Amino acid sequence: MKRTGYLHDNRYLLHDTGPYHPEMADRLIAVYNGIKDAGLLDQLTLIPAVRADIKWIKTVHDPNYIRRFEEVCLSGNRTFDYPDNQMCVDTYETAFLAVGGILDVARRIMEGELDNAFCAVRPPGHHAERDQAMGFCYFNNVAITARYLQMEHGIQRVGIIDSDVHHGNGTQHIFEEDPTVFYYSIHQHPSFAFPGTGREFEEGTGAGQGFTKNSPVLPGQGDDVYERLIQSDLLPAFERFKPEVIIVSTGFDGHREDDMSDISLSTEGYSWIIETIMKLANQYAAGRVISVLEGGYCLERLGELAANHIRIMLNG
Repeated sequence: MKRTGYLHDNRYLLHDTGPYHPEMADRLIAVYNGIKDAGLLDQLTLIPAVRADIKWIKTVHDPNYIRRFEEVCLSGNRTFDYPDNQMCVDTYETAFLAVGGILDVARRIMEGELDNAFCAVRPPGHHAERDQAMGFCYFNNVAITARYLQMEHGIQRVGIIDSDVHHGNGTQHIFEEDPTVFYYSIHQHPSFAFPGTGREFEEGTGAGQGFTKNSPVLPGQGDDVYERLIQSDLLPAFERFKPEVIIVSTGFDGHREDDMSDISLSTEGYSWIIETIMKLANQYAAGRVISVLEGGYCLERLGELAANHIRIMLNG
């Protein structure tokens, strides 16, 4: 059995998005209850959040953006950059705790304390650009983690797999000129016209040409299409790239019962995805997987999906 970490901290609940917002604190409660009810907590290493050093956030985000985020948040404004980015006075600090918790998980994996980990954090991150918040995201958690692994632990090749049903525009744009980070995303397109990126022809630019791969999925599709595209697009790409660590932007919002998409993935389909990722990690990355929660809004299914995800990581 793998030594699997579970990043969990009630301070992530302090990020208040207001009533009726899909990215609500109840999501993390559902995740925790699902893992607990499955009898998995005793098999996991629970990791509390720590506050990130701002120097790591500056490796990805413009300092003026970070300053603007803090000022807008502390001023009591309820939105930032776009109306769907709802926040409260605790959001800025919560975002620092999300990044810091993941970086601490990465450190523990690189120092051999853990084999892999699931990071149940808020706010999510993969839509956050260098200098603007988008899609409920403020700091790009996975992008900062990739830079941390490279700069602090000497990792030369980071593979990012984005399984959220919405394209991770922020992560792609941050690394699109970088041949040391391979970004793969499988997502619905078109997807409620958001974010409108992630077409097949987007493959990176300059030195990063060929180190971005997108697998757009039409509305109404499900397990069979996901399996076919992952096998045809992701597997050969990682065979060539050979990532030393795999970071997963884990979204459960493509489930057939989730109202945030028109994709029809089953619970078994999601299990197949993380099983495949674990095989890739064992083949190329010494089993090192850092799974970071992005989307997933069906509270009735989120706990079950998270428990299955983490059980497979434990057995991977």
